[in-house]
Order: sequence, then structure tokens, then C-alpha cells
Amino acid sequence: MNRTPSATGTTGTLSSPGTRSATGSTNSPSATGTLPSPLPAADPRPRFLDLVVSEWVKLRSLRSTWIAYGAAALAVLAFNVGTAYDTAKYWTEEDAADRADFIRDGIPLQLAFNGNAATVMMLALGALGALAIVGEFSTGTIRTTFAAVPARGAVMGAKTVVVAAFATLFGALVAGGSFFLTQAILAGKDLGVPLGHPGAGRVVLASALLAPVCALAGMALGAVVRHTAATMITTVGVLLVLPVVLTDGRHWSATAGHALPYRAWLKLVDFRSLPTDFPWTTGGAWTVYVVWILAAAAVAIVGVRRRDV
Repeated sequence: MNRTPSATGTTGTLSSPGTRSATGSTNSPSATGTLPSPLPAADPRPRFLDLVVSEWVKLRSLRSTWIAYGAAALAVLAFNVGTAYDTAKYWTEEDAADRADFIRDGIPLQLAFNGNAATVMMLALGALGALAIVGEFSTGTIRTTFAAVPARGAVMGAKTVVVAAFATLFGALVAGGSFFLTQAILAGKDLGVPLGHPGAGRVVLASALLAPVCALAGMALGAVVRHTAATMITTVGVLLVLPVVLTDGRHWSATAGHALPYRAWLKLVDFRSLPTDFPWTTGGAWTVYVVWILAAAAVAIVGVRRRDV
């Protein structure tokens, strides 16, 4: 006897087009009335400006930053102002010819930013630039930063911009303040010169830019060495000891010495033009500034990208 197929069938249910049977397959969206949930959107990559703002927040939020930079500024100003005050206090020559010789020899410009003040600023800014990166390595917060932003080169580029900008502002305030304070003190004996005096602007600019050069050099060494004590020793050795060791007695030594920031600063602020065995130019000194800034930024970025934290 033949059987008539029922509505339900013996092997499975009847299904409409676009659906599967009840044997375990799923229905189409039209049959279920629901849509598959979309995949979560990937977080957008942070813009470089966002990274710069983040690094600026890191720098300014530390109370130690303002204390350290403030102490360094006071120390530099104290050396410059104190030297100018002693010179004016013990000035005994009163005739116009002596005052003219004093100005002609460039002594007011030497007092505007002297070598001791430059040494203090190099030491302080080199250390502060190094701490900007070594502090994160020592506390381990650099891992959190790189976990949030895996693009290490971009992070270090932003940190370089912030450190360079803050150090430049520091240098401009300290160098400009030193010039106006020292010349105001010397003006009491008619020995001061205005900012428009030949060479005055170069002294202020060279002294101001010495700050970011040293800060970036310290940061680059910190990115490579990564240990606080070793970084500080290396920074002092590179910025302050090498200029003393490399004398002008031999050509190779003089050439190597000219490539250092302190020697470049001396060349830019020296207006006596004393003869040397191996002379060089102010253009060469400015070039040293530029090369150190670019090289330090490159070392800091590459040093973090090529090594694990």
C-alpha cells in the first residue's frame, strides 16, 4: 500500500527557501528575524599630536620637573649675575677710554653668560633630559606606554619634541634673563651694552640653544644605557669631560674637540678671535649644534625601536 507524504515528512521538516532543516542547521536572517552582531571596530591609531600632548602631560605633571628646572635656572642666573656684580663692584677705572676698551674687548658679553654658568646648564639639562626617559625605564612605566601605543618610534619622536621644546624655552628664559640682568648691573658703571650691540644676539641665542642640545644628548644616552647612574656618568663624560681631554695641541684632537657642544658654544660666544693652530668658523659651530640635535633624536628613536624594554 502506498503512503502519502505528510506535512511533516518522515526524515525531516519541510523548509522554505533560504532555510535549513531542523536536523541541526541554522536559519537565514529572514527566518530568525535577527542580524549577526558586527565585529568591534578597531581603535583608531593615535595621532602624533595626541602623543605630544600625552608626553607633555607626563612632563608637567611631575613636581620634580619644575623643582629641578627651577633650581637649574637659579643656579645659572646666580653665576652670571654674581660675576657681573663683582666686576661692577670692584671697577675702579673711571675714564671713558678704559670703559671703551672694556666694551671693545667684549667683556660685557663674556659676563652675560660665562663659562661656569654654561657648565652648570650643560650638567643640569643633560641630567634632566636623561631622566625624561630613564625614569620610565626604572619604574617600568615605559612598558605601559608601549603597550598602549606599540609604535615606539612615534612615542619617542613625541618625547623628543616635548623635551626639545621645553629645554629651548628654558634656555631662552635663562639666557635672556642673564643678559638683561648682567647688563643692568654693568650699566651702573656705564659698562653695559644693549641687545642690539654687535654680537649680543649671538651670545643669547648660542647660550639658549645649548640647553636643548644637552637635553637631547642626555635623553639619547638614556635611551641607550637605560640605567640611571650609568647614564649620568656617561652624560657628564661626553658633555663635560671630553672637551677637557681633547686639547688643541694636535689636529685630530682639535677636530674632535670642535665637534663637541661646549667647544661650539665657546666659539660662538668668543669675540676676541685669538689665533689658534687649528682655527674653525662660527658656521661650523652652528653646524655642530644642528648635528647634535638631529643625531640625538635619531639615536633616541632607533635605540628604543631596536631593543626590548
